[in-house]
Amino acid sequence: MELALPSLPLANLLGASAQTITVSEAAAAPAPVNEDVELVARTQAGDASAFDTLVVKYSPRLYGLVYNMTSNHEDTNDLLQDIFAKAYRSISGFRGKSSFYTWMHTIAVNMTINFLKKRGRRFHMSLDDIDANVQNDKEFIELTSSSSSNPVREADLSELQQRLNEAMMKLSPEHRAVVTMFDIQGMPHAEISKILGISEGTVRSRLFYAHRQLQNYLEEFRKK
Repeated sequence: MELALPSLPLANLLGASAQTITVSEAAAAPAPVNEDVELVARTQAGDASAFDTLVVKYSPRLYGLVYNMTSNHEDTNDLLQDIFAKAYRSISGFRGKSSFYTWMHTIAVNMTINFLKKRGRRFHMSLDDIDANVQNDKEFIELTSSSSSNPVREADLSELQQRLNEAMMKLSPEHRAVVTMFDIQGMPHAEISKILGISEGTVRSRLFYAHRQLQNYLEEFRKK
């Protein structure tokens, strides 16, 4: 199983400041808001072809989101069908309080997290306990109040990605979600906060915890 990581900023995972791989603009930028508003309105008026256009537009990005959380192509294909089916059934209730981009990603992330929990990849420690402990962590406070970070030596990217895939699958679904959205898809904290319905501070603390766990799994690369 291989993560879809064509452009992963390794610095966030390994504590580096010098070596990064930039997330592509195509992956990071949401679709134009005005176009989505028009397509949603047409769908709500009964134009199924308008929703087909939204499916075509969002399928590649949502596929990457779901696949990086499940690491399984068959599960991703099945989930994506269910995600768009739910969106179509629910779109009449969409009132534009958030962007369609955010609304669509919220459905995708929540359904994928629920799927992973049902699949048996449960996390036994309370997320509330983790969030509270991380936000009081001295290292977390220092890192989030300073723009500085410690560089590490270069690592072999292909081997690192294989190890990273294995490490990602050890994270809880919730922590895997924030890493996927921030490190792989290039979403800002504010957007992740809206999608997950949590504060930006909680987003940062979950990223910090997930990055620390990934660093522990990948520690041998820091010593090369």
